[in-house]
Amino acid sequence: MKTFFELDEAFICEKCGFKVDRLGYSCRDHCPNCLYSKHVDKNPGDRKNKCRGLLKPIGMEKYKDTYKIIYQCEKCNTIHKNIMAKDDNMNILINLSVQK
Repeated sequence: MKTFFELDEAFICEKCGFKVDRLGYSCRDHCPNCLYSKHVDKNPGDRKNKCRGLLKPIGMEKYKDTYKIIYQCEKCNTIHKNIMAKDDNMNILINLSVQK
């Protein structure tokens, strides 16, 4: 069972340079502008993963009443999933949803 550490931090996106504010209603885990994330957690919010590679958005999947963004780490190739945020770039989300 995964342990969830609630950690909602502002950051500068290492992919696009966007200044990302805290999410406010949950934990911010990716850039809403380019949707990239960073491979920093073993369990959500723990920051214990030493990889530190960028997580590239490669697809989407339905999850309950929302969607998860599917990522692949550009450093170690691990597949990872994060729930989309309300302020995510809709154009990129649409493009991800039609990729095969």
